[in-house]
Amino acid sequence: MIKITNRNFSAKIFLSSKDAIADLNSNSSLLVGGFGLSGIPENILRAIANKPDIKNLTVYSNNCGYGNYGLAKLVKQDQIKRMCLSFIGGNDDLERKYLKGEIELEMIPQGTLAEKLRAGGSGIPAFFTRTGYGTLVEKGGIPILISKDGKKVLIQSETKETRIINGKGYILEQSIKGDYALIKGWKADTKGNIIFRKTAQNLNPDCAKAAKITIAEVEEIVPAGSLDPDIIHLPGIFVNRLIKGEFYEKAIENKTIKENDNQSYYENTKKSEFQLKRQKISKRAALEIKSGMYVNLGIGIPTLVTNYVNEGIEVQFHSENGMLGSGEYPEIDKVDADLINASKETISETLGCSYFSSSDSFSIVRGSHISLTILGGMQVDENANLANWIIPKKLVRGMGGAMDLVSSDSKVLVCMEHTSKKGEPKIVKKCKLPITGINCVWKIITDLGVFEFNKEKELLLEEIFEDTTIDKVKYFTKADFKIAENLKTIKLL
Repeated sequence: MIKITNRNFSAKIFLSSKDAIADLNSNSSLLVGGFGLSGIPENILRAIANKPDIKNLTVYSNNCGYGNYGLAKLVKQDQIKRMCLSFIGGNDDLERKYLKGEIELEMIPQGTLAEKLRAGGSGIPAFFTRTGYGTLVEKGGIPILISKDGKKVLIQSETKETRIINGKGYILEQSIKGDYALIKGWKADTKGNIIFRKTAQNLNPDCAKAAKITIAEVEEIVPAGSLDPDIIHLPGIFVNRLIKGEFYEKAIENKTIKENDNQSYYENTKKSEFQLKRQKISKRAALEIKSGMYVNLGIGIPTLVTNYVNEGIEVQFHSENGMLGSGEYPEIDKVDADLINASKETISETLGCSYFSSSDSFSIVRGSHISLTILGGMQVDENANLANWIIPKKLVRGMGGAMDLVSSDSKVLVCMEHTSKKGEPKIVKKCKLPITGINCVWKIITDLGVFEFNKEKELLLEEIFEDTTIDKVKYFTKADFKIAENLKTIKLL
């Protein structure tokens, strides 16, 4: 069993990543900072990958790297037994291994993950949360380990205790403590005090506080007293070992840039029908944003909305990886690996922006401080239920922060294509996919039109795009809906 080393502020600095992980063995539990590839402890993870005999690791992190970067390398080398995360994202190897029964995968809502770590580091063994109430997170049965033939669930999530508090449903979540925290900072002094940079802060301070031994890598180590005490994010008491990273690639998962014609694209991607649909939806969604709002943007289509907000609208966009005041995609010469949004896309800052940890970010969400939440969707039904995190046995992406967002008191606007890639309607009588949130949707914007759930909770078609017809909307919508008497036509340039 790993023991907590003395909180001694001397002898913290190690010469290399290899030295810092010398006593890390198989069967350890790791708490790993980072969001996408931003703020990952890449040198420490590279050192672990260079010791492939370390196996059967249980890892808690927001996601699991990408390509050959970060934790993805440990997945490829079968060093991880159970991966506990909120979002798989673009890690196809992890998804494939999970669906083939080669790795255990425990999915945790992002805000719950952050709070589990924060509470674990604060000596709080468990807490009640609204996130996941009424879903499989509460009821249990989410597959953690599947048989290799894909026909049986060998391990599944358990049912959680519930309680009604002030008329609302809550579930009990256990906190997280780990053997080692592996974190990445920007600057540190010789006492172990750390400063993080922009959105690279994310889960790093939360992981650091919840482990028996915290190993931190930074880009620069300066003498004690060189850092302004007022700007230190993580006090050195939470850091046991410190190294200056040997070298940094600081890879970017989704490098997005702003083009000269004011349209934004993934780098090296041409316009396509798919992209034009997304732009059309996001332009219409931008009209819902009013001055004075705090708005959260989910991954996918919602992240495009920042590019189309009308001039003169004063709004602050919240990104759950730890930023308030995210802006549009940057020009090519201003791309910054430490500045990304919830879709792991490079972005810019707006005047008056701020950065904070993941647990603080979800205090904003779970404390109902957000005015409007804009999310993507796989299905919405006529009871205002949303499904957007998994297609069983086919597509596993994870719930990310969506369950936390729909459990808050903000209005929920869903932006999605009207049909799936196979042409199947996504607005349905009853969601067949696992639910993200119950009775939570306020408005839906698709490439065909705009629907709203009125005061009577009826689905109402309020607007259609000028390039479609009511008959087309009816044909591709399987939910019952009414047509507004003053149905409007949307004309977008």
